[in-house]
Amino acid sequence: MTKWRCSRALARSAAYIAVFAGGFWAFGAAAEETSFKEDIFPIIELRCLECHQPGGSGYEASGLDLRTYEGLMKGTKHGPIVTPRSAFTSSLIAVIDHRTDPSIRMPHDKKQMSKCERFAFRAWINQGANNN
Repeated sequence: MTKWRCSRALARSAAYIAVFAGGFWAFGAAAEETSFKEDIFPIIELRCLECHQPGGSGYEASGLDLRTYEGLMKGTKHGPIVTPRSAFTSSLIAVIDHRTDPSIRMPHDKKQMSKCERFAFRAWINQGANNN
């Protein structure tokens, strides 16, 4: 049996989904919103920021500056990559899920983000992609 080790964001997001769907958790915890500052930005710092800041290869190629919430929401030189409340239509999710051309999959030339990391991004976007 495989044990999944997921971040606090995954647990929080799972609780949010269960409550949203009308389910109840035995532990009675209220759903918490996924936080950009506490859940999303640490993943960006670890997995994305090396390339997606001025001087980085990802920034030079796309114009995407991930040092701030505002930079993420601005997107690339081709337009926004996050569609608040719609992870399905957000380009960010497509590239981190590796559903795009290999040349633009992220993180580029590195191991794919974990399911937990990708789930946190989906939950955050579906909750409105707030700067919280």
